Amino acid sequence: MGNMITGFTATTAEKLLLGAGAFFKNYEIATDTPATAAAKLIGATQGGGSFSAIPTVRKIEVDGAKTNTKGLQTIDEWVVTLTSNVKEVSVDSIVLALGAATSSAAAAPIDYTKIVGNEDFKDEDYLDNLTWVGTLSGSTTPVIIIVKNALSVNGLTITVEDKNEAVVPIVVTGNYEATDLQTAPFEIYYPTVA
Repeated sequence: MGNMITGFTATTAEKLLLGAGAFFKNYEIATDTPATAAAKLIGATQGGGSFSAIPTVRKIEVDGAKTNTKGLQTIDEWVVTLTSNVKEVSVDSIVLALGAATSSAAAAPIDYTKIVGNEDFKDEDYLDNLTWVGTLSGSTTPVIIIVKNALSVNGLTITVEDKNEAVVPIVVTGNYEATDLQTAPFEIYYPTVA
């Protein structure tokens, strides 16, 4: 049969993202660690989550040039999303999923929190960031993905069924700063592997 062609190398085992990781609200890269950020944890997940950063590419049309000509593409913006499939449902996770919502103690019935949707987004609806922290097999230092100015615009969907627990998908979109429209609303921190 001959030699097998494969992408596997001696360092492959050091470059695997392991497990679902964890999701944090307003994670501070300079000071937080997964241990110290426990109060910022969104909650347990099932099915982990996903990160997506996709550029919106505009192809510049020039007479005589082919559609895909090197140098005639520009990025208009980055569309950035981070999804966490939250199994641990709380007032905070429901408000986060709704995006434009507020919660308060209910007058009646007592011992409830009332959550209502708002008709527009407020500045406080945007998180400074939603961050995923996960394990890299070849390092004790985690991979960290930060989505800046995170806002849920997909709303809330809760599906319940017999013999199973609900999972609330929270999908946030990164948003540009009005004062800095040139910096994409995400950062990826990848540890140096020896």
